[in-house]
Amino acid sequence: MTVTTVHMLRHGEVHNPDHVMYGRLPGYNLSPSGRRMAERVAKAVSDRDIVHLVSSPLERARQTSAPLAEALGLSVHIDDRLLEAENSFQGKPFGPGDRAWAHPTAWPRLRNPFRPSWGEPYRVIASRMLAAAWAARDAAEGREAVCVSHQLPIWTLRRLVERKPLAHVPTHRQCGLASLTSITFDGDKVIKVLYSEPAGPEPEGTTPGA
Repeated sequence: MTVTTVHMLRHGEVHNPDHVMYGRLPGYNLSPSGRRMAERVAKAVSDRDIVHLVSSPLERARQTSAPLAEALGLSVHIDDRLLEAENSFQGKPFGPGDRAWAHPTAWPRLRNPFRPSWGEPYRVIASRMLAAAWAARDAAEGREAVCVSHQLPIWTLRRLVERKPLAHVPTHRQCGLASLTSITFDGDKVIKVLYSEPAGPEPEGTTPGA
């Protein structure tokens, strides 16, 4: 069998002063801090055997991938399967004190947290993310690949390959900004999952985002 590692990289901090649940909305770019995070990740992995680089089509992911492309001398491939999850609260304010989810009109969307009823089903996210990871594994066979994506999709994929229930408490996700969730395959079998924060922990005052 051939051992290949696919690193799932979450994008850096986004400029979002209005604390909007931006989801798949266009126009949300990395903040200056987010750009520095991306540069630190690129520096940290520049000596690894990475031969394939893929990104979600959203701006924040492509901007996170740019320093890696430069450091590694690679082109960035776009894969829609790495997109942020669909969310019916997209465009709503979700900052401190904002409770869009608490309005009675939102309650029908909260009826089933195990699916979840407010957005793209976990099983659908897991399926497309696994397909993207397999494609990256095949492209980098025997070496390493990086896929730039988003917190919920990465965490859902991790729970899938670790054979854990996909439903979870959002505040318990181990997937910080600009973090790496590294999945090592031996052929078709996942043999190891590692988590790291090459850009360092999120600074105090960072806006986590999506």
